[in-house]
Amino acid sequence: MTEIFENIRKLYQFYVPDNELADFIEFFSESSATETFRHVANNRFSIRMFPSWTPTFYINLGAPYLLTVGARQHEISSRTDVLILRNTLVERHNLPTDHILTVKFFPGGLEAVLGINQAQFVDQVVNLETVLPPGLLHQIKQPAVFEERLELLQHFFLEQLRVRKKTNHYRTFVTDTIGTFGASGLELKTAELADRLFITSKTINRYFHRVIGTPPKAYLATVRTRTALSAYVANPSLFSPYDYGYYDMSHFYKDVVKFTGRKLRENVG
Repeated sequence: MTEIFENIRKLYQFYVPDNELADFIEFFSESSATETFRHVANNRFSIRMFPSWTPTFYINLGAPYLLTVGARQHEISSRTDVLILRNTLVERHNLPTDHILTVKFFPGGLEAVLGINQAQFVDQVVNLETVLPPGLLHQIKQPAVFEERLELLQHFFLEQLRVRKKTNHYRTFVTDTIGTFGASGLELKTAELADRLFITSKTINRYFHRVIGTPPKAYLATVRTRTALSAYVANPSLFSPYDYGYYDMSHFYKDVVKFTGRKLRENVG
């Protein structure tokens, strides 16, 4: 299954925070045994995901799996939990007994909640015990339902967040810049964003490197391509490249190839 082109969420239960965590965590999810069997039966399967620069926790509640991050493969045992940044292509190769609890942060969210800068995790697969207390992970892995695990994680994250109530200037600025880019129709360049925000291009670059781990040009290009491609897949007949800051369809096609590694017609009939 491939993200954007296919609904990979159909295999999971989802929860989107509606509390103080909403600005920092995109979602929590857990594999659904019923839905997994319905869609893949007893077959091995894989889930392919494109870059998003969103720190993501994978807490393993089931079988071992193989994780490909960029050009490297990592064998993840049934006892191992990991953190990845998703700054490159990621693919999870799973057994039918796949059972993963996922926490996906927004860019900068990991630092806001846990005080951990995400830039250090570029191209890394990090043991989650270096980020979360082993005791908490042990509790999460006890026989329970999704809602019980969710309560444990949210309680921990909210406590950590309240310790860090002081506004993070860097993260706030990056979030405002991303919002300005979105409001512009996804077409403002770094220098134009700098003018809008009354700051220098050099400062914007420094802040994005500090919070996300990549320059604004690269990150905002990812935002635009993901947004445009999702809209195209949802309704090709109504799609206009001009709505997403592209010069024409050719410009959009080139970005899709650069982003996914495939031509659009190989994924969309």
